[in-house]
Amino acid sequence: MKKYIQKIREKYSVFLILILLVTSFSFGYFIKKSPVTEKAVEHETHLSDAHKGHSAMKHARHITLSDTAQKLASIQVMPVERKFVTAEISMFGKIDYDETKLAYITARVPGRLDRLYVDYTGISVRKGDHLVYLYSPELLTAQEELIQALKRVRTKNNDRKYVQKDSFSILEAVREKLRLWGLTESQIKQIEKKNKPSDHITIYAPISGTVIHKNAMEGMYVNTGTQIYTIADLNRVWVKLEAYESDITWIRYGQKVEIRTETYPGERFEGRISFIDPILNQKTRTVAVRVNVENRDGRLKPGMFVRGIVYSRMSAGGKVVEPDLAGKWISPMHPEIIKDRPGKCDICGMPLVQAEMLGYAVAEPKDAPIVIPATVPLITGKRAVVYVRIPDNSTMFEGREVVLGPRAGNYYIVLKGLHEGELVVVNGNFKIDSAMQIEAKPSMMNPEGGGMGAVHKH
Repeated sequence: MKKYIQKIREKYSVFLILILLVTSFSFGYFIKKSPVTEKAVEHETHLSDAHKGHSAMKHARHITLSDTAQKLASIQVMPVERKFVTAEISMFGKIDYDETKLAYITARVPGRLDRLYVDYTGISVRKGDHLVYLYSPELLTAQEELIQALKRVRTKNNDRKYVQKDSFSILEAVREKLRLWGLTESQIKQIEKKNKPSDHITIYAPISGTVIHKNAMEGMYVNTGTQIYTIADLNRVWVKLEAYESDITWIRYGQKVEIRTETYPGERFEGRISFIDPILNQKTRTVAVRVNVENRDGRLKPGMFVRGIVYSRMSAGGKVVEPDLAGKWISPMHPEIIKDRPGKCDICGMPLVQAEMLGYAVAEPKDAPIVIPATVPLITGKRAVVYVRIPDNSTMFEGREVVLGPRAGNYYIVLKGLHEGELVVVNGNFKIDSAMQIEAKPSMMNPEGGGMGAVHKH
């Protein structure tokens, strides 16, 4: 009987335990699914995650390195500076004729070339030297008209004023025709003096220079406009250079250019930029730049290969600083004409323009750009990252993206992202970046951060 009662108690105890377990599970499930409870838990979780996210974002780009770690990594810093830096821009090209110093000797009347006094190209001539002896029937007729008009003027029977005035008009018209045909004043006076026409005319050199082309032979018949010679004045030459696309920002009209040649090693020639092509060569990705160079001694020969160097400084506003042109006025066609006040060009008569209108700036300290050494930024092609030491904390560094301007020698101009006086890492920045990558923080190659085990979210 006792054994039977004990078995009943054991079964009852097991039954009670099962009831308690089911009740507890049901109560917990109810609490978990309660709307009030779910909102409370969700709100608490959201606040916690927001606080953690804000803290993570705040320190995501920070890394701490002890003094010992910095010594092992050879970390070196220097302050960001605001100063003018000089860029050395190299361009390559060759020497050519100055097109404004070319003269073409042409036949102004039809005829026959009975004599060419210049037999071959390369001969130097002076202004007024005889070049061509030309026979022309039309010229003979025009000279007859001149003699007849002169006789009519000299006739004493022309008492009436209108007749005399008409004779002078005809005489002057014939003289002008001969001038347009290339006869000089002395040649016209000689015909009037001799009172006898000549069937030949001598053509003289209009400028001093070198004969670079000979396009005719003795005995040839020529028409009006036939080119016989080309003469080039080589006292000034053009240097035609090619500037790379990335260097255009440093180049301005009127800048000084240092010219170097293989022919004269160690010697320097100087000129000024007179033209910058407004169109980029799409095949070479270069821009044509022309420089005027004086060549009084004739040492620079057309066809020589040369190298041109521009030393350029830039202000924070993107303008070039040229102390020699500060506050000056320049000719828009002839850059060698520079004056202290407004006026006109001595060569072409065009009004002078201010240097500031051509992209120049006055060198004032406040206009100096913010610059950093070229070893500071880590450049990926699209982004540039620098590491900055946190103020008042010598062991903490911050990774920061910056916007770089053009490079000037061993410096980069910074357009955005840094301020004067901040301490940037100049040595050991790759090691800091590696440490950032190990800690799955934003780095040069991984701007978003995250390591190999990070979950990719869509």
